[in-house]
Amino acid sequence: MALRRAAQGTPGHVVRRGHGLRSASQPPAPERRGSARLGSARRGCGGPGKAERPGGGPGSRGGGARPPARPALYRAPSEQDAHCQQRGRGRSGRAAGAVLGLVPRAGVRGWGGGAGLRAGRLVPAAGADRGGLRPPACRRGAAGAAPGVGAARRGLGAGSMNILLELFVVTFRVLWAFVLAAAKWLVRPKEKSVAGQVCLITGAGSGLGRLFALEFARRRALLVLWDINTQSNEETAGMVRHIYRELSEAASAPKVDGEKDALPHCNLQVYTYTCDVGKRENVYSTAERVRKEVGEVSVLVNNAGVVSGHHLLECPDELIERTMMVNCHAHFWTTKAFLPKMLEMNHGHIVTVASSLGLFSTAGVEDYCASKFGAVGFHESLSHELKAAEKDGIKTTLVCPYLVDTGMFRGCRIRKEIEPFLPPLKPEYCVKQAMRAILTDQPMICTPRLMYMVTFMKSILPFEAVVCMYRFLGADKCMYPFIAQRKQATNNNEAKNGI
Repeated sequence: MALRRAAQGTPGHVVRRGHGLRSASQPPAPERRGSARLGSARRGCGGPGKAERPGGGPGSRGGGARPPARPALYRAPSEQDAHCQQRGRGRSGRAAGAVLGLVPRAGVRGWGGGAGLRAGRLVPAAGADRGGLRPPACRRGAAGAAPGVGAARRGLGAGSMNILLELFVVTFRVLWAFVLAAAKWLVRPKEKSVAGQVCLITGAGSGLGRLFALEFARRRALLVLWDINTQSNEETAGMVRHIYRELSEAASAPKVDGEKDALPHCNLQVYTYTCDVGKRENVYSTAERVRKEVGEVSVLVNNAGVVSGHHLLECPDELIERTMMVNCHAHFWTTKAFLPKMLEMNHGHIVTVASSLGLFSTAGVEDYCASKFGAVGFHESLSHELKAAEKDGIKTTLVCPYLVDTGMFRGCRIRKEIEPFLPPLKPEYCVKQAMRAILTDQPMICTPRLMYMVTFMKSILPFEAVVCMYRFLGADKCMYPFIAQRKQATNNNEAKNGI
């Protein structure tokens, strides 16, 4: 009550301020701006504050206290604050403010942030919401921050250092990868051995699949041949057996000192299976037969492929689905069938025979390009998944050849002035380059090497610039002669069947 009457200016009463007394009619002494907070805190705690002088000082208004300058919202705690907290709390408004680490600010009401005593009343600091008070100064750090702030700052600094260190390591590894790639151009790496390993090839009845089978047979691999055409698949198996006989005769010949013995003929066998890789159930059932009759597959070559040879609006939906199933979806089924054992043993090799049309496209073969793009995306995602699982023993190789002269795209032509520089690839050359990449664990092989440049330019150039290049090379309509021949052959077959 005395405090309230003193605040209202009632004479004859005194206001208890700190440990001293003064008359209510006696005007408070002006306070210096720089020491307003510290002095009031000391007086509120009974410390050695300066004596208050009666009367109004210079600049005082109506004999009252001169309003102090607006200080900062928070201030650093002092030793006197800790002393105040030990001596007692709440002796006065200013003592409570000092103990709680609050900052006195005049003329503004609001809770939180800081408070001061004006005319005997506790006045909250400005700019603070009325939610709560600031933690005591003794519970804050030496710099006035909360205890968790310093730890957070230290953690942030450590995290920044870790990121910089990792960035340095990543940069070094990227540069080292360039060095290794350049070294492989200069020094041919040693080829690994596939002798005695089970190698499964899809689409082995003709084309690149047959040539892959012959190359693996020369390296003494146990072959499993899949094809939808039983007769052509058996023809490939006969060629493989002929190579095995030659190897057996070479093994029985007298050995030169220091020469290693070749695998005996009885260990070299070839197995043929008629399988439609476009049908998921057929793939899984045939894979189960292979595991029972031959064993686990170590090298999987996804080579099977088809092409419809129709413009999009003229192509039946069944042919589009067939192209996607054989060229893309079959890679999922075969990989799911044989990858689990590879993961268990952390050993194996998966080869995806795609096409340069899986890296850049052309007109007239939308279904074929989409299927090959899908095969490339599947292969790249699978490679990243194996790396993420740290299965370094399982290798992957993506084969993207240019137009191969296998009869599959018979009639396809680019500009006649450019064709001597980019002729269709010989199948034997294409398979030889692919085998070198497989046996040296090369992740990707484009044949010819010019395809790397084409892919890079397609990625950085505007679309209109790519169109100009296609038109200059004659690649924009290179499939049109092929489609015309396929259409003519289809009409002739229909005519023969009608007769």
